[in-house]
Amino acid sequence: MDVSQIVEKINELFNVKNKKIYASESGITYKADKKIKKIGYCVNLTLETIEEARIQGVDMMLTHHDAWEELYGLKDACIEKLAEYGISHYYNHLPLDDCHFGTNDSLLKKLNLKNMKRTHEWEGLYFGRIAEYDKEIEFHEFVSKIENVLEEPVRFWRFNDKKVKRVGLVCGNGASTACLKEAVEHKCDTYITGECNLYTIQYAQFKGINLIIGSHTFTELPGIESLALKLKDNNKDLEIVRLNEFHHEANIG
Repeated sequence: MDVSQIVEKINELFNVKNKKIYASESGITYKADKKIKKIGYCVNLTLETIEEARIQGVDMMLTHHDAWEELYGLKDACIEKLAEYGISHYYNHLPLDDCHFGTNDSLLKKLNLKNMKRTHEWEGLYFGRIAEYDKEIEFHEFVSKIENVLEEPVRFWRFNDKKVKRVGLVCGNGASTACLKEAVEHKCDTYITGECNLYTIQYAQFKGINLIIGSHTFTELPGIESLALKLKDNNKDLEIVRLNEFHHEANIG
């Protein structure tokens, strides 16, 4: 298969309502002139993950994030490295947060939570969820369950004495108090996301909602893995490998 065929198969998986927004939040950043036999997936496009792709003999990288504009100069450096190694790259950001097999729904499924409502809307895309358990569980049991699923330690603050029943989730960066407010308004007892700051913690305490913080990367990994596996389902000859992220975010800052 070539890159265009891969992208076509990905696009078929999404219910695209706004082509302009979809195109601005997904797509090819570099296209090498070679057939695609092996795809490597991870959350972030960095020089380290490109090097990992080279080591694993990958023809194309599939990521959730493009190189961040905030990391000045990284995007150009990544394009240069992809060209040097002859590796194509495709990313899918907000559409993957929104869709039924993406970041949020994939994590809910692994936690055995029942999706109740899509929340946190931007330009017709929903990057958050409200979900529930049929039977409430102890808070510390829930924390252990999340750590097992994410394969990383999480930070947590217990600001009420309830068992976990209704959960607000924003995979990735849901640190803003505006994001947390939506979970509060839906009467969630617990809120999970992948980033936090002082305001997140103080607002959670003020509103009496439990707070669980994984890392931006590992809360979103199930979604990009799900997309990669869907490509594999459509083409048995395609090899799919996970690319390890070299820096574990729990140890950064």
